[in-house]
Amino acid sequence: MSDVAAGLVQVGILLVALAVVYKPLGDYMARVFTSEKHLAVERGLYKLFRVKPDAEQRWPTYAMGVLGFSFVSIVFLYLLQRLQAFLPLSFGRGAVSPAVAFNTAVSFVTNTNWQSYVPETTMGDTVQMVGLTVQNFLSAAVGLAVAIALVRGFVRRRTDRLGNFWVDLTRGAVRILLPISVVFAIVLIAMGVTQSLKSGVDVTGPGGAQNTIALAPTASQEAIKELGTNGGGIFNANSAHPFENPTAWTDLIEIFLLLVVPVALTRTFGTMVGNRKQGYVLVSVMGGIWAAVLAWVWLAETHPNGPAALLAGANLEGKEQRFGISASSIFATSTTGTSTGAVNSWHDSFSGLGGGGPLLNMLLGEVAPGGVGTGLYGILVVAVIAMFLAGLMVGRTPEYLGKKLGKTEVTTAAISILAMPTVVLLGAGAALLLPDTTSALNNSGAHGLSELLYAYASASNNNGSAFAGITVTSDWFQSSLGVAMLIGRFVPILATLCLAGALAKQKKVPETSGTLPTTGPLFGSMLAGTIILVAALTFIPALALGPFAEGLA
Repeated sequence: MSDVAAGLVQVGILLVALAVVYKPLGDYMARVFTSEKHLAVERGLYKLFRVKPDAEQRWPTYAMGVLGFSFVSIVFLYLLQRLQAFLPLSFGRGAVSPAVAFNTAVSFVTNTNWQSYVPETTMGDTVQMVGLTVQNFLSAAVGLAVAIALVRGFVRRRTDRLGNFWVDLTRGAVRILLPISVVFAIVLIAMGVTQSLKSGVDVTGPGGAQNTIALAPTASQEAIKELGTNGGGIFNANSAHPFENPTAWTDLIEIFLLLVVPVALTRTFGTMVGNRKQGYVLVSVMGGIWAAVLAWVWLAETHPNGPAALLAGANLEGKEQRFGISASSIFATSTTGTSTGAVNSWHDSFSGLGGGGPLLNMLLGEVAPGGVGTGLYGILVVAVIAMFLAGLMVGRTPEYLGKKLGKTEVTTAAISILAMPTVVLLGAGAALLLPDTTSALNNSGAHGLSELLYAYASASNNNGSAFAGITVTSDWFQSSLGVAMLIGRFVPILATLCLAGALAKQKKVPETSGTLPTTGPLFGSMLAGTIILVAALTFIPALALGPFAEGLA
């Protein structure tokens, strides 16, 4: 079977699998966040941490819960790395340096999972399991909680309450992420992914040299790494490593895990607002953008313009032969579209236009379909802007799902959307002014600019993948990318929760003959157009100097 045919079969299997679980998983998640019953284990956690589960919160209190919990998580993870030498299963690996520990703590707590170190030689198993893997669950659950709070803002009327952050966090982790991860960790182990508490195994090479092949508790982290749209690899090669992703089937399972929760959340949204067609429109827009970017990357990689790639007939550099161009393109599109950052190929080796596809995917705001929770609240924020623009065109007060979109609603939506472009452009621009940046780049010219843009786009979008040609071990990059992760994560969250609070206070406005329907192709086209328009107006000049210039050279 040719690579293209195999890729089409993979896409077909992937879409069928997502369609099969879309309804049951989406409806299950809606029941999780609307149920008034607490599980026994949840009641135990509430009692331990002195949480009143039936006490609902206003948006500022909900936001303080998000910020406070995330701050404590950053401090805990930072200290865990700094004290690694005193922990069991550290394998003689000493304390992580302050700059790397700060960057890593921020990275995993913000669901970015950007890694500027070699995991198998830097982190021991205790830090991996107690620190990084735990944050894979919790950071994803935070995003899920914020998305549900925004949905409640649309559903509720004349109230200033959005639910309880601690309850939403606990339910997301305990009822959704944990059970699915356990099942797929077992599946991955059965299919060849390693799971070991040994530091490595000694082997003798063909020439008689002694080598150590690193081992780790891989499968347990791999499952939640993909399901929680985290992306941090337990090995430096990430999902290109045969211990993390040994076969084409494990590759397909990992792509499925990347997409399943963000896609199914659109069904959750439709169920909770009482109109499932609303969710169908969102998932159609997400799917359309995902398919368009996939076609772009796949075409660019099979029809490259570099002399070596032209002689080879395709761009195979930086790709695992067990996956090929098709699976590499599907993975690259899905991981950048879901704010995950896991990679099964080297994005820096993609062609100029092929590498521009994943970069643009992030610059669209990662709404195709976005991360766990972040994708849903991200596209709903864009929907608010789209309806505002529609209202301007017809000369009436805009509304969405029966809620009027006034100054507060539009302002908070705009802040949420503009936070990421601001950080990307200012961060990359500041880095360009530094004399040491040139030596940190693996390439000069257009590709070097693409490496720099990709780094700040990945950090600001809580993605974590990289054009690995750039070296980000300096204190400047460690600190600036860490700040980019914090702003890119928490400014949109705060703006989204403020939007949710403003919406919840309103009464529902009845539909009239002048109300724009939001369940058909017209609204879907407007939503997709707004996503593309915002990215185009913001990033086209930078993209023209980077991947577009390289691709057309």
